Amino acid sequence: MKAVVLGGGGLTGRCTVRDLASGGRFDAVVAADLDARLAEDSARSAGPRASAATIDVRDRSAVARLLVGADVVVNAVQYTFNLAVMEAALDAKVPYLDFGGLFHMTRRQLALDGAFRAAGRVAIPGLGQVPGISNVLAMEAARDLDTVESIVIRDGWRDLTVGAPEISFTWSPSTFLDEMVLPAMVFEEGNYREYPPMSGAEEFDFAPPVGRTRVYRTLHSEPATLPESLRSKGLRHCEWKEGGPGIEVLRTMSLLGLASDTPLSVRGASVTPREFTLALLKREKLLGAPEGVVVDDWEVCDLELHGTKGGQPVTRHAIARFPPRPDWHLTATEYAVGVAGAIGAELIVEGKVDGPGVLPPERCIPAEAFRTALRTRGIETTIAPPEPGLAEFPKR
Repeated sequence: MKAVVLGGGGLTGRCTVRDLASGGRFDAVVAADLDARLAEDSARSAGPRASAATIDVRDRSAVARLLVGADVVVNAVQYTFNLAVMEAALDAKVPYLDFGGLFHMTRRQLALDGAFRAAGRVAIPGLGQVPGISNVLAMEAARDLDTVESIVIRDGWRDLTVGAPEISFTWSPSTFLDEMVLPAMVFEEGNYREYPPMSGAEEFDFAPPVGRTRVYRTLHSEPATLPESLRSKGLRHCEWKEGGPGIEVLRTMSLLGLASDTPLSVRGASVTPREFTLALLKREKLLGAPEGVVVDDWEVCDLELHGTKGGQPVTRHAIARFPPRPDWHLTATEYAVGVAGAIGAELIVEGKVDGPGVLPPERCIPAEAFRTALRTRGIETTIAPPEPGLAEFPKR
């Protein structure tokens, strides 16, 4: 079996490469990246089953040639390229998954359902941590309910790393900046409504070690698919909120215009503020966990469902707690996103994923097998009636 990870040298893709190469399902794993050095470093750390390739995902024919003969492709590049990569996967007739499309891209990807059905292949948009694990948990938590009226997905993080910088990025900073400037999409009373980014602030008690955290509405992919997937349950409200150290800094950066794609002339040179920001973060080594520290950050996703069962109102919480992977020098986000994609790739080649077509995770991923695979990698999930801060999660 052969897997190709596009963006395999990036923050999350390198984790997918390593996880796939260290498992027993794939004989060959290709870490493909625009940056040859990052691809080589990723393949080297993953071991003998991994190899490196240099690729520009904007070149559809080149990507298709790279994918020919692969059993699955994991797309870990910036979400703005998702459609281009999906089209290349169609050309090569290779099953596909990615880590999310930030709502609007995800909805555009769903339009390729007919083409993937005709090709007899499955494509899964948004099979990472959040979206991904969150989607599967939402569907599993709703499975035995008669109705589901509301789902609020909250995500919080906390960094306990000794010697950690005041700010660092463990997910695409470009995506984070988009979340700070684009309107949040909330599903209300059967329709989508736009809210200002970082609106709807509230304090929420997450499971330990995250604890009480201020969260805000931002644009995310779960509300793009869950309302349709749970239409038969009567879902009328679905929204996403997130928060943790650094999010206010991100909002300030966006308010200063550092997320803008409008070119700016500086001493006769034209540069976009976003390009400058990304280059600066890379120069200052603020991408990923800093060298020389033992990573100890945590993230918790809490899905609060309101519905009915047997004619009685039910409130249910589905919770996932994401640890870091210090021996791989990976933060909680990098690790959870990367292994979720790796598990999805394994389930696809094992024939355990529904298809064909373009299907969001909650409609095609077998929850029991997925959660079991997460557990073997140290990611615990629970679905239970108690309030947030479940006793099943030990205090640290």
